[in-house]
Amino acid sequence: MSGRVERSVVGTEWARDGGTTQIGIAIDVPEPWGGFLTRCRAEAGDPQATDVPAHVTLLGPTEIPVAGLPAVEDHLAAVAGQHPPFTMHLRGTGTFRPVTEVVFVAVAAGISECELLSTAIRAAPELRRETRFPYHPHVTVAQDVAPEALDKIYRDLAGFSALFDVERFTLFSHSGQSRWQPRRDFELAG
Repeated sequence: MSGRVERSVVGTEWARDGGTTQIGIAIDVPEPWGGFLTRCRAEAGDPQATDVPAHVTLLGPTEIPVAGLPAVEDHLAAVAGQHPPFTMHLRGTGTFRPVTEVVFVAVAAGISECELLSTAIRAAPELRRETRFPYHPHVTVAQDVAPEALDKIYRDLAGFSALFDVERFTLFSHSGQSRWQPRRDFELAG
């Protein structure tokens, strides 16, 4: 994962009507595993596969005023500066069924680091929000598809394993008109 260039995009393409934008914060799953998991999600029939590359969510979709983005970015830089890089191991599959129709690849190592990052990120007043479920780091590989497709991807990826270093997390933004776009990477340096 080393050698990535910091992404930083500014401008009105991030704005929705009313001067707000939707953001999300995630850890990208690097290649070759990220592309593989994204293709598996598409093959399962999940329509979000084309708009959401494989990732571990730290903060789910959250609407904020565009004017608040600089403060959010300052907060994220501070969080990244306080947390060290870590190793993540993705292994096997899990599901949230019957509560929600989701199959995911499980985080076997790196769980506590993701939890600490998520908690620190959500400490910013602009990023506090109610959630339906407790935070559980994972990589979604199928959501809201036919039960047979959920069963198949659950079986097909049961032996999946990927081990990689996490050196950064990414702020994504969505204007409501295109796929999620990376806005900026934050290097872990604690």
